Amino acid sequence: MIQLLADWLGQAQGWLFETVIQPFIYYAGIGDITEEAFEGTEWLLIGLCELLLIFLVLRPLESMIPVHQFTDKRARWNDFVYTILQRIGVFPVLIFFTLDPLLDLVVAHLRMDGLRPFNLENLVPDMNPLTSFVIYLVVIDFVDYWFHRAQHHFNWWWGLHSLHHSQENMNLWSDDRNHVLDDLLRDTVMGLVAIAIGVQPAQYVLLVSLSRILQSLQHANVRIHFGAIGERLLVSPRFHRMHHAIGVGHESQGQGTLGGCNFGVLLPVWDILFGTANFTPRFQRTGVRDQLPQTAPDGSTIPGRNYGRGFWAQQWLGLKRMVEFAGRKSV
Repeated sequence: MIQLLADWLGQAQGWLFETVIQPFIYYAGIGDITEEAFEGTEWLLIGLCELLLIFLVLRPLESMIPVHQFTDKRARWNDFVYTILQRIGVFPVLIFFTLDPLLDLVVAHLRMDGLRPFNLENLVPDMNPLTSFVIYLVVIDFVDYWFHRAQHHFNWWWGLHSLHHSQENMNLWSDDRNHVLDDLLRDTVMGLVAIAIGVQPAQYVLLVSLSRILQSLQHANVRIHFGAIGERLLVSPRFHRMHHAIGVGHESQGQGTLGGCNFGVLLPVWDILFGTANFTPRFQRTGVRDQLPQTAPDGSTIPGRNYGRGFWAQQWLGLKRMVEFAGRKSV
C-alpha cells in the first residue's frame, strides 16, 4: 500500500514537473536548479492534495457541527494565508533551500567517515513497508511530543510558540499558524531525526503529509471526539482543544506558569505515559490568558496583550515576546 502510494505520487510528480514546473524554470532562465525544482515539485503536489482534502472534508464539518461561532472571520482568513504559505508557497521553498542541503551535507560527512545512517528497517530482515512506516511514525511522534513540551517549557520558546495558541477562533487552518522561526526549528529537528533512523525520502513525504492532515483535523472547529477508547489511540479535536484551552492547556494549574497538558501530536499514549494527559470531556474556549483584559487593583481594566492581526505583525510581535520572555522566570 505504501509503495503503491509512493508510485502514484512519483507519476503525478513527473507529470506536474514536465508539464508546468520545468517549462517555467527554463522560461525564467533558472534551469540550473532543475534537480532541486523536481524534488520541490513533490512537496508542492502533496500540499495541493492536502488543501483539497481539508477543504472538501473539514470545511463542511465545521459548518455542520461547530464548537463555536466565529467572532473574527478575518482571523480565520489569516490562518488560511499561513496554510497556503506553509503547504504550497514560501515556507516549503525556504525550508527546501536551507534545510535539505544541510541534511545532505550531514549524510555525506557521515559516509566519508565510514558511517552510515542507522536504519530501523535493518533490525528485522524483510520488514514489511507498512510495518516500517508505522514504526517510523511512532518514533518521530515520540520526538515530536518532547519537542512540543520544550516549546511550552522554555520561556523564550513559548514567546514564539504562543502565536500558535493565540487563535481564539481555532479552525481547520490553525495548525499552520506558527512563527517562521518556530517552524524552521521543528522542521530541522524532525528532518535530522528522520535521517538518523533511516527514513527514505518517499516515506518521509508520506509521514509529513499524514501528520499534517491529522493535525488539521485536530485544530478544526468541529464537535468531534473518538470515544473512551479512540481518544486514547489518536489525538482528537476535543483532546487537542484542551491543549489550547485558556489557563489549562498551556499553563500549570491555571496559575500562569508554563506547563500544560495534551502535548501529543498524533498519539495520546505519550501524554498517558508521562502524566500530561487530560481527557476531561469538554470543548474549551481557546486562546492565551494574557490576551484577555485584566482588572487592576483599583478596578480599572487593563487591555490584554496584542498578538497582532496580520502575518507580519504577528511575526514581529513573536520575536519581541521571545526576547521579553527570555528574561522572565515565568510568563
